[in-house]
Amino acid sequence: MDAVDRQIVALLVEDARRSYGEIGRQVALSAPAVKRRVDRLRASGAIEGFTAILDHAALGAGTEALVELFFAPGTLLDEVTERLKLHPEVVEAWSVTGDADAIARVRVTDARDLERLIMALQRDGSVVRTRSQIVLSRLVVRGQAER
Repeated sequence: MDAVDRQIVALLVEDARRSYGEIGRQVALSAPAVKRRVDRLRASGAIEGFTAILDHAALGAGTEALVELFFAPGTLLDEVTERLKLHPEVVEAWSVTGDADAIARVRVTDARDLERLIMALQRDGSVVRTRSQIVLSRLVVRGQAER
């Protein structure tokens, strides 16, 4: 990946709907040359895809929280992954080191909705305990300009 590729990626991160012609004007390449570079970046896995940036509050999910998950002994990570995928409120989840076994980033309507989700996650017994933090504000956002 050279300096021009990095410029192209930065422009796409800023606005993935930019045309190849517009990008080409900013990096001094033709539209077909930009397309070839983007195709190469996609083929290499450097660009995984393109997405819409959502304003979750406008969609009714104005509360964001981080939920630490503590699993019952013997719970397999694959099982938890599949259960988390059943809840659309879970927008990301990671297995982690430290006290918790995993952390889920969730988007819910309010504290009551967060409580409902936590109870649902604990219902089958694989998650025996949770610890949550509600996000008050975003201080730094890199890469995705998610709201």
